[in-house]
Amino acid sequence: MNYPNGKKPSQQLKKVGSSRTSFSNRGMTLEEDINETNLFYLHSNKAIIHKKPTPVQIVKVDYPKRSAAVIKEGYFKQASTTDYNGIYRERYIDFEAKETKNKTSFPLANIHEHQISHMLSICNHGGICFMIIRFAVHDETFFVPAVKLFPYWESQYNGGKKSIPYNKIKEAGELIPFKYQARVDYLTIIDQLYF
Repeated sequence: MNYPNGKKPSQQLKKVGSSRTSFSNRGMTLEEDINETNLFYLHSNKAIIHKKPTPVQIVKVDYPKRSAAVIKEGYFKQASTTDYNGIYRERYIDFEAKETKNKTSFPLANIHEHQISHMLSICNHGGICFMIIRFAVHDETFFVPAVKLFPYWESQYNGGKKSIPYNKIKEAGELIPFKYQARVDYLTIIDQLYF
């Protein structure tokens, strides 16, 4: 019996096994992993978390064909806040996701002042606010509560480092294990820390 692609089952298994030898070669970005996780949460009725759209002002559009419009020029309407928000167990959730190829630290230049201000407001209003930081080289993803980021942010303006060392991220954050359906299962960490 052959599969629809015409290959025998043994050929099919060989191909699958050889193309996915480790989790580090899965080819997903952090954003894609979080989007898949959020879809799983939504479909399993665990939480409603969405990626915030970036507000863009479209200025010039070209219509080469009636069925294909091409945006030629556009501008961001305003600075974006964080990447994701939603609700889980009757609590407001708001977070930013960042990925770095740096081995030894997370550069604070990856975060913007208005994002920190937004995160501080969320915390002050009782929301659950955090960052998900992936160190691509180590293939590790961390859940870091926003309140643990604020001291590092302030320190850079008082002669401190302009990055957070990898070992400090490990201390301040929680390692998020890779799972099949919930690839970045941050709700498990929220359950441990907040409920």
